[in-house]
Amino acid sequence: MTDISSMASDVAVIGGGPAGLMAAEVLSRAGLAVHLFDAMPSVGRKFLLAGKGGMNLTHAEPLPAFVARYGTQAERLRPMLDTFGPQAVRDWAAGLGIDTFVGSSQRVFPTDMKAAPLLRAWLHRLRHPEGSGVPVSFHMRHRWMGWRGDALTFETPQGVSQVRARATVLALGGVSWSRLGSDGAWVPKLQAEGIDVAPLQPSNCGFDVDGGWSPFFQERFAGQPFKSVAVRATDSLGHTFGRKGEFVATATGVEGSLIYAVSALLRDEIARHGKATFELDLLPDRSAARVLADVAHPRGSRSLSSHLKSRLGLDGIRMAIVNERLDKATLHDPVRLAAAIKALPITLVAARPIDEAISTAGGVRWESLDEGLMVKRRPGLFIAGEMLDWEAPTGGYLLTACLASGVAAAHGTRRWLASQPSAFRSSV
Repeated sequence: MTDISSMASDVAVIGGGPAGLMAAEVLSRAGLAVHLFDAMPSVGRKFLLAGKGGMNLTHAEPLPAFVARYGTQAERLRPMLDTFGPQAVRDWAAGLGIDTFVGSSQRVFPTDMKAAPLLRAWLHRLRHPEGSGVPVSFHMRHRWMGWRGDALTFETPQGVSQVRARATVLALGGVSWSRLGSDGAWVPKLQAEGIDVAPLQPSNCGFDVDGGWSPFFQERFAGQPFKSVAVRATDSLGHTFGRKGEFVATATGVEGSLIYAVSALLRDEIARHGKATFELDLLPDRSAARVLADVAHPRGSRSLSSHLKSRLGLDGIRMAIVNERLDKATLHDPVRLAAAIKALPITLVAARPIDEAISTAGGVRWESLDEGLMVKRRPGLFIAGEMLDWEAPTGGYLLTACLASGVAAAHGTRRWLASQPSAFRSSV
């Protein structure tokens, strides 16, 4: 066994995603010796991948509306977001030399739209802090295996190592995109300690449609987007959703931003009843009366497809799904056809596997933690990021809450350490 207890520190942060890095930054800035451990060869791997299509940092809507996006856990997250919310994220990025702008959708991006420059600047500041800050020590390829007595145990290329720390912040992520490091291996470790963990579930995920698509639709339209459509859904508990946007047809069903936004409602309804249905409005900018009038307009010798394209601009994947989901009788009944164009039922039977999801729901239950995010059953252990039991839609909400929880866990750690006798202190 390789014993690295000589590197014992004030705080061990385990997990090199946004929550862990932010916790490390706040603690090191406070003059605490921080060692950060991650199983992967480098930190921020999911952060970098998520930023490939444009690094969405946060959202510029008013804070009350922003907080409401966290659904049933909004009140749990409110104090963290009051401390480190959307504007604080922008200020933090500016402090790293990264200017931001607000897009047309109110999403906030770096001016160059890239994640890598921000991460590089962040890591440089963690390694070379200004003022009284203590440099963060990074330990890659250190897979956390749990505890051996009071010591943290890691599997490393050099063998099994033990580390002692006055406090520990766990920020190991959920269980989506496991190839980037978030594999959920922490769940049984915490449960073995008597820590209550809500089951991890896919969030911001795609779904499989009932019966699948026809071979024709699958071959011709899988991967194509439904643009400028609207989705409405009501579950068996009376919860409703309605929004305009876009999503994508997949080989087995649907995914994309509009589906992600309603994914929690659909996922939970499937869990209750084995299926969930949403209504697809193919022409949300036209009234039902206008659609009926155009459908019922005499079409002469034109085919139905030509008629609907001419009168309604309905073609491509939108026309294809009409043919895919409606029987011949409905297609030739103007009243029923017009109603379906405005509210085409799409029934889903399963969420896609959790490893395909953008994020996860579930995690360490709030009742297991104190207000500083410390585990009640294990004093000195703090939880941050997606390990906590919350979920949020895409649009900057996920990253903002991860950063805010990292700040909150760091503040909780500082307060707890201040109340404890200093058994040792690293001389990093």
